[in-house]
Amino acid sequence: MEDRGEDTGRRRNFLRKYWNKYGALFILGVACVLMEAMMDLLQPRIMSQLVDEGVMQGSLPHIRQYGLRMLGVAGIGLCFSLSRNYIASKVSQAFAADLRRDLFVKIHSLSAYGIDSFEGGSLITRETNDVTLLQGFVNGLMRVVAKAPFICIGAIVMAATLDLRSMPVIIPIVGAVVIVVSICMKMAYPRFTKVQDSLDGLNTSVREYLIGIRLVKAFRRFKDEEKRFEKANDGLADATVSANKILVVLSPFTALFVNLGIAAFLWLGAGWVDFGDMQVGQVMAFVTYMTNIMHSLNIISMTMNMFVRVKTSHRRVQEVFDTERDGAGNFALRTPGTSETVDDMAHIALHNVSFAYRGSMGPPALSDISLSVEKGETLGIIGPTGSGKTTLAALLLKYYEPTEGEIKISGEPLSTLDQGKWRSRISIVPQSPTLFAGTIRDNILWGRANATDEEIRGAAEDAQALEFIESLPDRYERQIGQAGTGLSGGQRQRVSIARALVRGPELLVLDDCTSALDVVTESAVKIALAKHDMTTVLITQRVSAVRTCDKILVLNNGEMAGFGRHESLCESCDVYRDIIRSQIGDEGNG
Repeated sequence: MEDRGEDTGRRRNFLRKYWNKYGALFILGVACVLMEAMMDLLQPRIMSQLVDEGVMQGSLPHIRQYGLRMLGVAGIGLCFSLSRNYIASKVSQAFAADLRRDLFVKIHSLSAYGIDSFEGGSLITRETNDVTLLQGFVNGLMRVVAKAPFICIGAIVMAATLDLRSMPVIIPIVGAVVIVVSICMKMAYPRFTKVQDSLDGLNTSVREYLIGIRLVKAFRRFKDEEKRFEKANDGLADATVSANKILVVLSPFTALFVNLGIAAFLWLGAGWVDFGDMQVGQVMAFVTYMTNIMHSLNIISMTMNMFVRVKTSHRRVQEVFDTERDGAGNFALRTPGTSETVDDMAHIALHNVSFAYRGSMGPPALSDISLSVEKGETLGIIGPTGSGKTTLAALLLKYYEPTEGEIKISGEPLSTLDQGKWRSRISIVPQSPTLFAGTIRDNILWGRANATDEEIRGAAEDAQALEFIESLPDRYERQIGQAGTGLSGGQRQRVSIARALVRGPELLVLDDCTSALDVVTESAVKIALAKHDMTTVLITQRVSAVRTCDKILVLNNGEMAGFGRHESLCESCDVYRDIIRSQIGDEGNG
């Protein structure tokens, strides 16, 4: 975990870290580029001498002498070119790998508030496309970008040393190109911001479609999804075309200005040669330098094109690194632990806890919740849909901090406990079981990587998953696809419960995770859980699931409608009685 001082530095600019690591190699690569450019600039000067002193004078020794010099300079330039290519590839690849790794770690460290501030598709784009653009820019910076300005300035200087009369032609051309590039950059930047945002939208559309593809097929909504995709796809295309419309003028205008300069110089040079004020070789050198300037300005214009995109990507990556505080003003994962996790989770207490999601315009998700649960007890949380049950679980898991009140664990405020240590002592079985591509064993070991075969089997048995797992030909080595493809809904839920149990948690949160289980299997799971020495929070909409709990919290519209045992709530809580009445028929049929 990084300290705040280091984090503050990262907020200023995340590139500083990579400069400290790769700056020396970067400078070496740029030095190779400059030496290569210097060799390129020497070639026209040597060529003019070869023409004027060798060809024009019919001197074979001078032709050989200057020809060998040109070959030697070209060979030296080749060595520097190979070196800078190797260094550029090494630095850019290492930089991108480190940046992707750090960005991945940063995304993992974000609080729920931080994650909520980005669309899932946007984070994917920033982790892949934006990093790739930054990598390409670093690579190009060490290969052609640094070379172009040096060639341009060097060519102007070399032309001036040959004859100052070339300056009235060269300076206006360079100035005109600089003005055009500046105007295009200013106009293109906001358009490329829209391009990246449109790419976020396209990624989000595809991601949601792939996640919900079964539902799309079941409801025969492919046409609607196709329209949504087409809208996002066309939006990206339109945004890209709009941005490129600004930049397509750069190369043509650069070529136009420089070619006009070459034509003007040839016209002037012809007159100077006729009057004997200039030699043919010098004219050839001037034309070559003008051509070098044109190529350099073209590269600079393309670099500005790339820079506009990279500037957008840099800002978007920086936004992820800058996302550190949750809506309550606390550092996401960086909340300083003023005390260690308590040794004994004797009880959990909520004192006047209220919570509202950031940006919510309605009433708070939870309002003035107070309760206490002793170690080893089972707390059932029941209430209508949208009453705040899952939100309360998120607070216990420290995904969010209460906006008012506090949660205490054995008398210690949860906000002061080390987050990593706290989460190592708890397990959750989410509402929608999330399994990963791999074997059943791999998924259960997510709970605890060093669990033994006996512990895996025991967890599967308690989760009522043992029978179906051992009936499979390859048992625990059965390969399943992403999101548990290949298993039924009930089987996924039982594997998810086994994963939570193998951890040996002190606090187990079950978020309506038995909805796909029949009543008999659900009852068997509850009996097995009772054997474990842990505190259990059971979120459900079934009265049959909570009636045997030690304590029951009834929520309604985020408020505490009742708290106690089943018998007392039947007498004192209207909301609880209404839930019972609504489920009597279902229970009778069960």
